[in-house]
Amino acid sequence: MGLLGNWNRRIRQLTLDAVTMYLVCRDPRTPWYSRTVAIVIAGCLFSPIDLIPDWIPLFGYLDDMLIVPFGIMLVIKITPKSIVEDCRARAETTLNAGIPINRTAAVCIIVLWLAFGAMLTGWLLHRDVHH
Repeated sequence: MGLLGNWNRRIRQLTLDAVTMYLVCRDPRTPWYSRTVAIVIAGCLFSPIDLIPDWIPLFGYLDDMLIVPFGIMLVIKITPKSIVEDCRARAETTLNAGIPINRTAAVCIIVLWLAFGAMLTGWLLHRDVHH
């Protein structure tokens, strides 16, 4: 298998693990500590604010490339095996049907970015008036 095939396999596995983590988080049998770690990792993954800014050479993507995969592995490791196996099977079924789209999350993120843009614009206009 070539380099591209290897990358595709790894991306598919990471996607499967991320969907599994999402399903683990939503499963009512999941212990509170697993759910808490899953929420923190999801927050890191989807937050527009990075722990290490992406523009810093070499280190900018460390949080995305290290913290998130290790966080996913931690959630899967600390969650009871029966829950993980059930959620992984559901994740495979979900991915085979197509990647799900969460419109509510998309709307929330868009609203947050629009609010941030409005605040930044207001600050810049207010700053220019007083100088």
